[in-house]
Amino acid sequence: MSVDQLAKHLGGLENTAVREGLNALGEQYEKRGVHLVERGKRWHFETAPDLAHLLRREREQVRRLSRAATEVLAIIAYHEPVSRAEIESIRGVQTSAGTLDVLMEAGWIKLAGRREVPGRPVIYATTPEFLDHFGLSSRRDLPGIDELRAAGLLDPVDDALEEAMESVGQSEESCESSSDEDSEE
Repeated sequence: MSVDQLAKHLGGLENTAVREGLNALGEQYEKRGVHLVERGKRWHFETAPDLAHLLRREREQVRRLSRAATEVLAIIAYHEPVSRAEIESIRGVQTSAGTLDVLMEAGWIKLAGRREVPGRPVIYATTPEFLDHFGLSSRRDLPGIDELRAAGLLDPVDDALEEAMESVGQSEESCESSSDEDSEE
């Protein structure tokens, strides 16, 4: 539940009082088998990570996302709200409707309305379930480019291309400066 919902349910308490109570309750439960956490501006209890394996009745079926689905999810997370045409423009290839369907079935993206431009394209955004699944409090917790590079998650081809572009720029500068010196003589 959100702080607003809890405040209304508790007879119109102030949000600050409710938030202080939630923080105190979270500290009290921190040493127990369940934790009170905030995900996407909603508070809920979840099993402590060190005890989760004991409470599972069913094995989680691991579904791996395709590379295309992973790319689309990342684009939506970092650029939301975003239309399918914008996703395709960023990726450089067409995106199948099936890819978006898989992400919606997983509950990680949702239709966020329509853009107010000709054709009124549908725009997509991430859901609170996305934040919850990846353990994020908000989209601001997504890793930045430096963190991704440090973790080795960026494609080495991209890094090599970036280095090659820099070296081409430097060699062009040295060629220009040497031609300037030749013309002065």
